[in-house]
Amino acid sequence: MLTMTRNIPFILFVLISWTLMVSTDEQNSDRARLLAEKQVLNKYLVENKDILINYNIFNVGSSSAINVKLSDNTFSLAHFDIVGGSLKFTIPRIAPQSNTTHTVVVRPKEGIWGRFNFTAGELIYSSEGSNELQYGYTSEPGDGYIVSLKEFDKRFSPHYYDWAAFLIISMATVLLPYLLWNGSKNKYEKLSARKTK
Repeated sequence: MLTMTRNIPFILFVLISWTLMVSTDEQNSDRARLLAEKQVLNKYLVENKDILINYNIFNVGSSSAINVKLSDNTFSLAHFDIVGGSLKFTIPRIAPQSNTTHTVVVRPKEGIWGRFNFTAGELIYSSEGSNELQYGYTSEPGDGYIVSLKEFDKRFSPHYYDWAAFLIISMATVLLPYLLWNGSKNKYEKLSARKTK
């Protein structure tokens, strides 16, 4: 009997905790839950060339998310120019079980190259019918390497000047023998034309 009275507080604690967890899960089931993904769409990151950043936001909750604010402080204005879109934007409403996409175009300034860490963006939103703010983060694409424009051109440019120089040199090796042959052919045709007369 003594052991039973010692276990009563523990049993009451477990029952109260279980009841609170069930009621909390029921309250949370009526909330919006956002999953956000941040993607770098470029295969190669090059200084002074556009980089496309895509934000996909999914509402997997059972309520609409309202006043969804996303801000991304990864790209400082000292190192990047914003070409299109905005790194801080608000979406008025995302319905349950739906998604939305936002794309931003940034350009690394001249002289900005090397290893770069793409960190997460921050989300602030609330569920429809609730004033309580909810916080979240986007995924982190991780490290990327921004190559210099000179290095990129060395590897991937069509090398028009190199091909033009190659053609000029090639034409000299083909054109010079042709001109010599044509000159001697004309000379012998004139000689053979005189002999026949």
